[in-house]
Amino acid sequence: MKPTLDESQPIFHQIASMIKNDIIDGRLQEGERVPSTNDLSRFYNINPATARKGLQSLVDANIIYKQRGVGMFVKEGARHQLLDQRKKEFYSEYVAPLLQEAKRINLSTETVIELISKHKGEEG
Repeated sequence: MKPTLDESQPIFHQIASMIKNDIIDGRLQEGERVPSTNDLSRFYNINPATARKGLQSLVDANIIYKQRGVGMFVKEGARHQLLDQRKKEFYSEYVAPLLQEAKRINLSTETVIELISKHKGEEG
């Protein structure tokens, strides 16, 4: 879990995002129990209803499931589902605007690929 919350977005959204990131990064495995509403509310000193809203958004998105009396768990296939979703978001948020700007300033796709390769080479 991320040590602190910030003001950048609603807290329930940050809770859901942190759990999604933990699933993508492998810190939470499929079938593993996720932190409970009480765990999250104590750790972040937030209202349990806010933590519950973040977890419920993941249940609604079919990422985690409830097991009555036991807790909430990462659903099978959740990591694959999240990776597909992030790849689509990466394309729409970064790749499409990059290519639109490249077209606007008359850069070919090959030149864009060269620039990316050059940048990647400079990073090591």
